[in-house]
Amino acid sequence: MNKVIICGLGAVGLTFAVKFRDKCELRVLVDEERLARYKKNKPTLNGVEQNFEYILPSDDFEPDLIIISTKSSGLASAIESIKNFVRKDTIIISLLNGVSSEEIIANAYPEAKVLKSYFIGHSAVREGNLVTQDGVGEIVVENDSDVIKILKDAGVDYTAPDDMNYSLWLKFTMNVFSNQASAILNMTFGDLKKNSAFIDFAKKVISEVRAIADKKGVKNLENLESDALKALARMCDEGKTSMHQDILAGRKTEVDIFAGEVIRLGKEFNIPTPYNQVMYDMIKVLEEKNEHSLHSGKRGE
Repeated sequence: MNKVIICGLGAVGLTFAVKFRDKCELRVLVDEERLARYKKNKPTLNGVEQNFEYILPSDDFEPDLIIISTKSSGLASAIESIKNFVRKDTIIISLLNGVSSEEIIANAYPEAKVLKSYFIGHSAVREGNLVTQDGVGEIVVENDSDVIKILKDAGVDYTAPDDMNYSLWLKFTMNVFSNQASAILNMTFGDLKKNSAFIDFAKKVISEVRAIADKKGVKNLENLESDALKALARMCDEGKTSMHQDILAGRKTEVDIFAGEVIRLGKEFNIPTPYNQVMYDMIKVLEEKNEHSLHSGKRGE
């Protein structure tokens, strides 16, 4: 159990690719365009250029574990690109944000073992192919003996919680109230933690997510608010959420899998989601502003 494919070499994917590379038979899955780009400009973690063995979607390899670590917008492409490598009982974990990627992957590959999982840790900073991350972070995953063996052998920090469904929704809750608000307000984790008005606002957002999680059958929700705010308190003050970084860099955000998902599920269960609706609308405004600035050459002004 030591053959691993990583699909998605962004901040999270690169961080774990470096860990797996020296302990496993690792391949980084890319297309022809990315292969040429990475050969010309190597991915760099904390100032050190990284070398990997790359694999194309048509190549031969039989992985024990496939890790999808793209942005949500890249999930459909990732699902297509791994087609040649999925066998019966191939383990697939998705480190994407949100609460729906595992279901989408399992529908595409019912023969695989798709486990609920996510990354938690200090935020990474990505500028192009340059990533800075302090090494604090772990994979949170369903308790499965095969995947635990792979992670242990690779020296990858992990947690296998008793209630994985609650844990996944806890991460989603934090993403919904902190990622989105930080992008709108241009605030670091430290700014958010120290602002009592923001904490009051966060509680209102959390209440919307909690009502939906209850309808989805998630248990132990009585601690969701306190656990989510404790998770925020553990983040490093100078860190920026991924969505905050996306807005600053002029990139599209993952608002559709955060507020967009909450709004969609709210309509399905007839639960009002006014706070998420406002955040969704505001982030779409910022994305359009960035798009106009990009075309006019004034991004960042």
